[in-house]
Amino acid sequence: MSALLESPFFGIALTVLAYWLGVQAQKRTGLVICNNMIVSVALLIAVLTLFHIPYEAYYEGGSVINMFLGPATACMAVTIYAKKDLLKRNWLPVLVGCLTGVVVSVGSILVMSRLFGLDAAMTASLLPKSVTTPIATAVSEGHGGIVSITVAAVIVTGILGNLTAPFLVKLFRVKDPVAVGLGIGACSHAMGTAKALEMGETEGAMSGLAIGMCGIITAVAALFFEALL
Repeated sequence: MSALLESPFFGIALTVLAYWLGVQAQKRTGLVICNNMIVSVALLIAVLTLFHIPYEAYYEGGSVINMFLGPATACMAVTIYAKKDLLKRNWLPVLVGCLTGVVVSVGSILVMSRLFGLDAAMTASLLPKSVTTPIATAVSEGHGGIVSITVAAVIVTGILGNLTAPFLVKLFRVKDPVAVGLGIGACSHAMGTAKALEMGETEGAMSGLAIGMCGIITAVAALFFEALL
């Protein structure tokens, strides 16, 4: 058993199996709460806790999967390229939309951090919650944040976006697929983009574009975080 736990294949196999079960649960129930990410994370936590498996042992394989996060995000450029003509026609709304998304995200965290009396380290950990994990962790670490909290905040934000995006689009009667995609990508990065791709090709492409643009804007804005903190 010790040899099995120390093998990276254990973490990889457990993650793939948990995610597959999550996908099956979502397909069979059709319930929003049975989101494949929520189910897979809950299963992983349950298995590690029930069998007293150290997180370090699981992460031997989990880190291999985590390594593909950056390349997977970059692959979204394929859908963006397919919609390059649409992007050229809407470059100004795209730019303004992404800039607004970053300002609202960072501004709301600053206001709530002040309201609840959070210290600088916790504030720095939460500020980049709406951008993709590789950029969020780099920004957080560079400004004295706690990376584990940043990752948790990014995951929760993404899951919430994935769960609520269709409902919010209907609630506010957003008809333009460009606006839908930009809104989802700017708020909930890759997890939200997965839902945007289900909603349509244009929505997915614009959401993927928003991930990159909001990441760049956040990285630049991070240069001024010290003054804000």
